[in-house]
Amino acid sequence: MPDQTGDLRSMLTSVLEVIDQTSQAKVPHICLKEVGCVSAVLSGIAKVSGLSHVGFEELIHFSGGYSGMVYDLDESEVGVILFDDSSLIQAGMEVERTYRVVDVPVGDELLGRVVNAQAKPLDGLGQIRCKKRLPIQREAPAIMDRAPVTLPLQTGIKVIDALIPIGHGQRELILGDRQIGKSAIAIDTILNQKGKDVICIYCAIGQHSSSIAKVIAELKERGAMEYTMVMIAEGYEPPGLRYIAPYAATTIAEDFMYRGRKVLIVYDDLTNHARAYRELSLLLRRPPGREAFPGDIFYIHAKLLERATHLHQRLGGGSLTALPIIETEAQDISAYIPTNLISITDGQIVLSPDLFEKGILPAVDVGKSVSRVGGKAQLTAYRDITGNLKLAYAQFEELEAFARFGTQLDESTRGLIEHGKRIRWCLNQTRLDPLATHVQIFILLAFTEGLLDQIPINGLREAEKSLRQTAEELESPLLQQMASGQKMPLEMQNLLIDRAKKTLASLREHGGNSHG
Repeated sequence: MPDQTGDLRSMLTSVLEVIDQTSQAKVPHICLKEVGCVSAVLSGIAKVSGLSHVGFEELIHFSGGYSGMVYDLDESEVGVILFDDSSLIQAGMEVERTYRVVDVPVGDELLGRVVNAQAKPLDGLGQIRCKKRLPIQREAPAIMDRAPVTLPLQTGIKVIDALIPIGHGQRELILGDRQIGKSAIAIDTILNQKGKDVICIYCAIGQHSSSIAKVIAELKERGAMEYTMVMIAEGYEPPGLRYIAPYAATTIAEDFMYRGRKVLIVYDDLTNHARAYRELSLLLRRPPGREAFPGDIFYIHAKLLERATHLHQRLGGGSLTALPIIETEAQDISAYIPTNLISITDGQIVLSPDLFEKGILPAVDVGKSVSRVGGKAQLTAYRDITGNLKLAYAQFEELEAFARFGTQLDESTRGLIEHGKRIRWCLNQTRLDPLATHVQIFILLAFTEGLLDQIPINGLREAEKSLRQTAEELESPLLQQMASGQKMPLEMQNLLIDRAKKTLASLREHGGNSHG
């Protein structure tokens, strides 16, 4: 009898343990959700009711796996910018809050990848597994957290590095009419960062697929994708993606900047960004202003470009350099969007269709272009050689225009015109061929000293090729002096001039023998 009692007691104990474990495993999990309903759908936006506590720029999810961003807050409903095709969203569809703002993954894993505006891969190389996410909208660094622009960003393009220099942390606008080489300048600048420990981000907004594919192919062919990320928001995609793309790309760039890295970001182009925002604003029934753009169009670009800066050393000393691109119509730089961006940025590179039609590439209008910051960061060797070049070039253009009237010119004026023609030819440069700093300085020195004034125009290409080859063979002390940022001694300038003279003399002798 006692054995049976003990068996019953142990059996009862085990049953109670099983019941206790089962009850603990079945504890219900309570989750609070705020759910709304789509009341109306337009092209690119949706009106949603029932989300009374939703926040501005909060990410929300639609049933079916679609997403959007809250951008208009009314008493009865909210306006949502859609990140998916509006034809996939229907009235009556359920909408759920996420309680977080729109964010993107950041980190080294994004380098070498092609992604969309939500940083989802488009290159077929698998998922991007980043450990960190950051909001796409972030405050720009405070004034006290910024440092002066002191380091040059070499573009590899002679006319820019010599006359319109750019520094790390600067915002330099590139503007001009369609198809005259705006993107080419940005791509050459990215290619020139190879081996310079600079992270590059190319953000294509509203571009055609063929144009983007060409850019990606050029970057891959020249090994630039190793340090570059490409973000794409194509022209056929929803305006919401075209709107958030530059902010998402800047957040990814900022992560590198705050880790002490030097970053270059290209927005190609902000004209399409402004048009996407105008489309969304009109659909959200915001009051139109000049050229139908809303009154806050200046603000959306200002808050974007203010994030580009050179950080103070106590924050790591990283920098974010921005090259925004915009499109003008009939060279009208006084239009609404160009005027806004000129006032926001630290200078502009203006491209002229007239120069483009004459075959002067890159078609940079030196007279209208300016860098309000980069001159402080320009290498001293450039200033020593090209100090008066911009003024002399402007004088040459005036003299050339005057000479077209058939006026009789004296010998000195004809000499200035011939010298100016060679300087203009010197500033020409083919695409996808950025030049190293010492090569540029050597070639510019030869042209500014008038060493090529006696060479016919059709012989300048061969002369520059010889000068370039000589520059590649310069000794290390000369290269270090040119790249050091210190003033170039006069004896060193004379040494470089002698080298250039010998190169040209050898070229003439060789040319004469071959001709004979």
